[in-house]
Amino acid sequence: MRGLNLDQLITFATVVEHGGFTEAAGRLGLTQPAVSMQIRNLEERFGVRLVERVGKRALPTAAGRDLLPFIRRLREEMEAAAVAMGHHRAGQVGRVRIGTGATACIYRLPPILTALRSAHPGLEIIVVTGNTPDILDAVEGGSLDLALVTLPAGRPGLSIEPVCAEELVCVGPSDGAQNPAVGVAPAALADQTLILYERGGTMRAVIDGWFMAGGIQPRPAMELGNVEAIKNLVAAGLGRSILPSVTVANPQDCDRFAVQPLTPPLIRKLGLVLRRDKVLDAGVRAMVKAITDMR
Repeated sequence: MRGLNLDQLITFATVVEHGGFTEAAGRLGLTQPAVSMQIRNLEERFGVRLVERVGKRALPTAAGRDLLPFIRRLREEMEAAAVAMGHHRAGQVGRVRIGTGATACIYRLPPILTALRSAHPGLEIIVVTGNTPDILDAVEGGSLDLALVTLPAGRPGLSIEPVCAEELVCVGPSDGAQNPAVGVAPAALADQTLILYERGGTMRAVIDGWFMAGGIQPRPAMELGNVEAIKNLVAAGLGRSILPSVTVANPQDCDRFAVQPLTPPLIRKLGLVLRRDKVLDAGVRAMVKAITDMR
């Protein structure tokens, strides 16, 4: 109902509860004329009398009595809304939608999400994986709140802040043929069977740029979007790859892979992405802090 004023409804209910305009004014922190004006405006809005005087008391008319249950329910809903918003303000509930690449999702997000769930048990966290261009489109369009992506990346309407750097390494099967102390140059991989990230993602662009800076055009035998699939193929002796060092840092990986540094070194940077005009609620602020703490 357009033009219905909640303050007027609450004022009417308070007048009835306390039996008078002066008493209601004291409870509401208003003047008695202000209370009278609100009741008069409400009666004009409905086109009926809501209050009648019986002696010194203000009592509801038949119409006023019928209105009171609706006001009671409105009060309950308003109180529930205030409690719900209080939970959001405290970061106890809410929803955060974050986009990232598959590698960051596997190796970077788990400890962040574990800490967030512990600190904000009511927070719903939705994780979407994809290539950087698609993730940036989703943040720009508002279907994601923020993102953690491989840099470089740039859009006029997005704020992109570097948060951490990862060294990329050459990963081969653990067959004793590689010397872990010897750096691997692009030329040394020119005739090797390569298993690389699929085209279209920023990670692959970073790797291709490293090869091309060394005068080599990479021709991978296989291209996959899943880092664990790449690792399994490498461990099976089907080729070598270039992966972030964090992906082969677990103790169990020592027996599966021979890991060598790259020459020249290759570093990928991860960046936090937000829309410049994004309104950060408590849940999103908590996620942003957890990611920036990666530094």
